[in-house]
Amino acid sequence: MVTDYSHQPVLLEEVLEGLDIRPDGVYVDGTFGRGGHAGGILGRLGPEGRLLAMDKDPEAVQSAAAQYGSDPRFEIEQGTFTMLSHLVTQRQLQGKINGLLLDLGVSSPQLDDPSRGFSFSDDGPLDMRMDPGAGISAAQWLAQASESAISDVLRIYGEERFAKRIARALVKARKTTPIETTRQLAELVAAAVPVHEKNKHPATRSFQAIRIYINHELDDLKSVLKQVPDVLAAHGRLAVISFHSLEDRLVKRFIRREYQGEQLPPDLPLAGPGHRPRLRPVGKAIRAGSAELARNPRARSAVLRLAERLQ
Repeated sequence: MVTDYSHQPVLLEEVLEGLDIRPDGVYVDGTFGRGGHAGGILGRLGPEGRLLAMDKDPEAVQSAAAQYGSDPRFEIEQGTFTMLSHLVTQRQLQGKINGLLLDLGVSSPQLDDPSRGFSFSDDGPLDMRMDPGAGISAAQWLAQASESAISDVLRIYGEERFAKRIARALVKARKTTPIETTRQLAELVAAAVPVHEKNKHPATRSFQAIRIYINHELDDLKSVLKQVPDVLAAHGRLAVISFHSLEDRLVKRFIRREYQGEQLPPDLPLAGPGHRPRLRPVGKAIRAGSAELARNPRARSAVLRLAERLQ
């Protein structure tokens, strides 16, 4: 059973406009979530249009089946969007996708459900897996990871400047009591951090870092971006919503590299010999406006980047 936690799709109109949806086009939503963006895409598709969705989270797949299972234009697969090329090839759609959406990070229903362990707002088991049936939980990882491994994850994925101090505190604490709940972790991190930022919980970066690591989020993003040029049709669009600088940096650099080629020293030509651009950026990075932020404060960190496949 899927609990109906409220969900507001971020930058919905901007995504729909950016994808430049054709009524008879073929689209992919790599992160279904609770279907806000998918519903918007389907609303612009005609009878001949098609939407393939995927999501790691089995609850998202159940939600998709409940909402759109009877729509012949729609289908969903459970799994990571790294399956993109495989799923597209299975359906003989390689090079025929008119638009791809990636809405990165964790969804509102995942954050709002204490049993998933993504948030410190309410106490719950320290899980953090987008697919609870795959891999190890955050609690399991924290029980066996070395102090240096924990420190590296907090520093690299959370850009946490007190990573070493936090890691030391966690390893010390687990010798006495296993770290198994979100409240335990949040309190341990808060006690270990000497400087607290205004209007930001001191455990925010640590929770983000552990979640990214547990779910292989940046590795998955790198993998799917490599597949994008080959699956898109000519003039097909890529739309990526990022929620923190690590993701956005990867997307920005990927689009720039596909357009300009590998960056060379300033005294050499813009692109290397023989470089043929496959993607071009479409406009600048887009952020939520004041009206959306008033409705949905979680949109404040969202950044949308668009690119188009060249012929």
